[in-house]
This record gives sequence, C-alpha cells and structure tokens, in this order.
Amino acid sequence: MNPAEPHPLMLALRRLSHHLSRDFLGGPRPLRLSWVINFQKGGTALFVLLLMALYDNYSPAAWVYLALHGTYGVCWLLKHLAFPDRAWDVPVTFGGALMSFALVLGPYWVAPFLLVSRLTSFEPSWPWLALCIALHTLGVAIMMAADAQKFYTLKHRPGLIAEGMFKHVRHPNYLGEMMIYAAYALLVGHWLPWLVLAWVWLALFAVNIHFKEISLSRYPEWPAYKARTGLLLPKLWGYVGGLREGRGSGI
Repeated sequence: MNPAEPHPLMLALRRLSHHLSRDFLGGPRPLRLSWVINFQKGGTALFVLLLMALYDNYSPAAWVYLALHGTYGVCWLLKHLAFPDRAWDVPVTFGGALMSFALVLGPYWVAPFLLVSRLTSFEPSWPWLALCIALHTLGVAIMMAADAQKFYTLKHRPGLIAEGMFKHVRHPNYLGEMMIYAAYALLVGHWLPWLVLAWVWLALFAVNIHFKEISLSRYPEWPAYKARTGLLLPKLWGYVGGLREGRGSGI
C-alpha cells in the first residue's frame, strides 16, 4: 500500500525545522540532538531551585512546580536510558544545538520564571494545585507507557501498533506530553506559557504527527485503524462500542 503524500506546508515546516535544529550555521556535527534535549530536561530542577533562591520564593506553588517539572526531567532521563527514542539521536551542528535550545527547549523555562519571579499575580488554590498534579501525573504515565510500548514492540515486531496504549488513540505519547506541559501552564496562570506551547504544538508536534501518519499509512490495516481511533483523544463512539462488544462476549 502506497503511503499518502505529505502536505506541502508540513513538508516545508519539517525542512525548516531540520535545518534550524541540525544544520544551522553549517560545519561539523559533533553533538547529538538528544544531548541538548537531555541537558534541558535534566537541568530543569536545578534551574527552578536557582530561581527560588534568587527570588526568595519558597511558596507552595513554587515547590509544587519544582516537584512536577523536576520529576518529569528525571523521568525523561530514565526513559532515555531504558528505551531511547532514536528520532532524537541525530548529529547536529553547534548552531543547530543553539537554535534547538533557543527556539523550543529554552522557552519551556518561561513558565517557572514567571511563577517564581512573581511576574504573575496568579495564586493557585489547593484544589487548583491538585488539578495540576493530577493532570501531570496522568500525562507522565501515558507518555512513559506509550513510549515504552512503542520501543519494545518495534524492537521485536516492526509494524503498525494497534493495541495497548495505541488501541484507541494513535499518538498517546504526544497526548501525554501535552498534558504534562499544560499542567505547568495551568499552575503558572499566565498567557505566555500557553503561547510557547501553541508554538511548539503547532510548529513541531503537528508536523511530527503528520509525518508519522504518512509513514503509518503504508500498512494495509491503516484505513481501518484510523477510522476507529482518534488522533489524540479516543473516539467516544468507538470506545463505547468496544465496551459493549466486551460485555457481549462475557469479558
């Protein structure tokens, strides 16, 4: 089965993204994109701690943010050690590493800066903190489980994954990642982190998802799988139908 053709806009955005993150300024490629990502993810806890010390802000919201974003960084490093994503293990130039940090990874630190520096007057209540913690926990669980399933399934059986975390949602790993960073934006209560997320989700996530779907469309079972699943959220009618079938069969 021939794969679908990519959208011209998505193709142009991917070429631009690859140039900026891998080839910018040219020259040798001594670095790996994964190193840049791991540096930012793993360094977030230290960055937030330094902000708390600099602005003398040890409020409950600051501690909760440190716990959430800092723990996520540790989870990311553990994930990289246990089941790394080969998509990030590409050589990049120094300019590409700099652009990756400046355009995507660095702006993620806008949220803790706004919160800890008190540039936002938003003070989350305890129920709001609980909501952020719950959303973040679910996001980490979904992302880690989906990435682990994808890594070990493809290691032993290449092809379309249509079960487990991918049974009702085609891109649960991206869903989990979006839930994680949405929790940070909700915790900060400012429009700027949402603007950063909109940029990342539209310019990177949407493009990656588009090309992932193009790649998966080469499998014969793709049309049926796409029809019964949602892009990021389950199709409610398909999920309810599956539950009914399960009850009817005595499950």
